[in-house]
Amino acid sequence: MLVLGVESSCDDTAAAVLKDGRTILSNIVSSQDQVHGPYGGVVPELASRQHIQSVLPIVDGALKNAGVTLKDIDGIAVTYGPGLVGSLLVGLSLVKGMSFRTGIPYVGVNHLEAHLLAIHLEYDVAFPYIALLASGGHTLLYSVRGVGDYLFLGGTRDDAAGEAYDKVAKMMGLGYPGGRPIDNLAKSGNPKAVRFPRAKLKKSAYEFSFSGIKTSVWHYLKAEGEERWKNHQADIAASFQEAVVDMLVNPTIKAATANAIGRIVLSGGVAANSRLRAKMKERAEAEGLQVFCPAPKFCTDNAAMIALTGNHWLERGRRDDFRLNADADLTL
Repeated sequence: MLVLGVESSCDDTAAAVLKDGRTILSNIVSSQDQVHGPYGGVVPELASRQHIQSVLPIVDGALKNAGVTLKDIDGIAVTYGPGLVGSLLVGLSLVKGMSFRTGIPYVGVNHLEAHLLAIHLEYDVAFPYIALLASGGHTLLYSVRGVGDYLFLGGTRDDAAGEAYDKVAKMMGLGYPGGRPIDNLAKSGNPKAVRFPRAKLKKSAYEFSFSGIKTSVWHYLKAEGEERWKNHQADIAASFQEAVVDMLVNPTIKAATANAIGRIVLSGGVAANSRLRAKMKERAEAEGLQVFCPAPKFCTDNAAMIALTGNHWLERGRRDDFRLNADADLTL
């Protein structure tokens, strides 16, 4: 089966062609970082306009790189939520038109589900597994028991982990998005130089909170003064990152041990962070657990994971009609 995947949930326009649910024939992502960089975050209206300009060339490029035409495609998968509604509508409207014109069946894919299953693009990870989904918009913990079978364990009460990275990077003048520059800067810093707080929530061992660490960094920078903190900004970056990583690792390890599940999967853009990957593996090995990390290109938004998830549902006989609408607040 050949499945075309289309992704436009936020600020990346992506298309991919997947063969038999595993072989990636093409996977193209067009980033909007330069468009949104001057604003320090994603501007929804600009994102929608950029998707309109990019989506057709990206889909055409994915088909061309795969060496196929639309006539060869057996099914189409497209993200329909969650995300920015204007962005979602661009990809969904295109796929509806393609399906109507050609008769190729299509399915709407939950973006969160695609992240949870993205690991299967590279590894045969047995179910069940504990999945940490950490990105700019989400920080969620699930027990993944099978395709379509997900038990929500906990999530963030406020900011997502990736959002905290972006905001701290903006405070320090490191640009947008903030994950990579902070990760790179932290490699030359001392993670114990500044003791930033780690939020511990009493309601649930599996909940997260990142608003406090963001505020703590702001107060620290203000108290130090720009001239002083810039002399040891690598230490600040490393200390901030260590706090965030601890807050991600601890609940994930607890979830795996408490539920007697021996496999942990990282997903979402923050899963590309080098310190998170290293510390999660270190802690997991001490507990006798396995950790699986997708390649960085499959952590961030991409259409290969959309095609993979769509392939599962198409094989199960699911077909969506033209009444399917974008859902910015779609849950899993």
